[in-house]
Amino acid sequence: MDPHIRKKALIAGSGIGGLSAAIALQKVGWETVVFEKAPERTEGGAGIVMAANAMKALDKLGVAERVRMQGKEVGMAEIRTWDGKLIVRLPVRKQAEQFGSPSYLIHRTELQAILQEGLAPGTDVQFNKKLESWKQNNGKVTTLFADGTQVEGDLLIGADGLHSTVREGLTGSTPLRYSGYTALRGISVFRDERYPMAAGGGFEAWGPGKRFGFSHLGQDRIFWFAAINAPQGTLGRASERKAAALRHFRGWFDPIEAVIEATEEDKVLAHDIFDRQPISTWHDGCVTLLGDAAHPMLPNLGQGGAQAIEDSFVLAACLREHHSDVSKSLLAYERHRMPRTNRVVLQSRRMGRLVQLEHPAAIRFRNTVLRAMPDRIQIERLRWLLGYEL
Repeated sequence: MDPHIRKKALIAGSGIGGLSAAIALQKVGWETVVFEKAPERTEGGAGIVMAANAMKALDKLGVAERVRMQGKEVGMAEIRTWDGKLIVRLPVRKQAEQFGSPSYLIHRTELQAILQEGLAPGTDVQFNKKLESWKQNNGKVTTLFADGTQVEGDLLIGADGLHSTVREGLTGSTPLRYSGYTALRGISVFRDERYPMAAGGGFEAWGPGKRFGFSHLGQDRIFWFAAINAPQGTLGRASERKAAALRHFRGWFDPIEAVIEATEEDKVLAHDIFDRQPISTWHDGCVTLLGDAAHPMLPNLGQGGAQAIEDSFVLAACLREHHSDVSKSLLAYERHRMPRTNRVVLQSRRMGRLVQLEHPAAIRFRNTVLRAMPDRIQIERLRWLLGYEL
């Protein structure tokens, strides 16, 4: 194929990874079409943190300033016991200086809107397009959708999440790994003078087998989450989730119960938390994976969206470096990204075991170690993750 002919990437999934990939590929001269199985963009969802590595990647995509404007900078971050005793105050200001950017919290829907606005004018984002299969022939890939339509391109990117159709077509069925805990999440309008909106950030509270997080989203909104050790599949109906959260965190320090109480019942989300075992390859021919489709991870390091954004930039850089030779580019992309994303998957699991401890002696030992850890060590432990340069 003539290298001067503009090539087309077909992207399955219009989440953070899919939209970031579209922006990144457009910057290196590719045409992109994004397909989303949902009938429309919804206003649901919860908060998401964009740590320093994510912000630096968003800068390269040209959308970070909008995130800074619409999100809320994390100015404080504490970890406390369930009854309010301080375990550690994280050195977020020092981290920002060391790693080149503060972290920001933003509503996931607002981040997706920013990314969609960052696409080139006229970019095709098609909703209600459920991918069923694809076929490859002579360096081309043809996607087949549930509505009977077909689209041909030079590259198919599976950015279609934890339950990826593209991943299953590439690798077959790989089992989900249940984390051992389930999550409740919500957004409420709430003020507390002990955690002023101007300061940004918030806290996590850790108790036996459960934890609660509180963070500012801006505009008097609080994003909260709860992680609760429980057997898989024990989530209640939507009408029961707020009551379940209040039951689990009754008696925890203020303002935890008040934040939950301030949340509209139908705005409490619930999810069993899963990842998957890393796989040995993400691509075949001119089909590849990105984000949660490639390396689904537990949320304990706050890196799911960040790693998808990093993937997008690296994939585009590999396509540029290899002059759009798709086969060479996809091999280079996964060789570059796999060691890092596999490490994040592993460390996210380890962090989950640490923060969801149940045994009192283990909890006391963990808290004692964290209290004694100087800022310098806290920062160095995260340098590989947050200080990463693309």
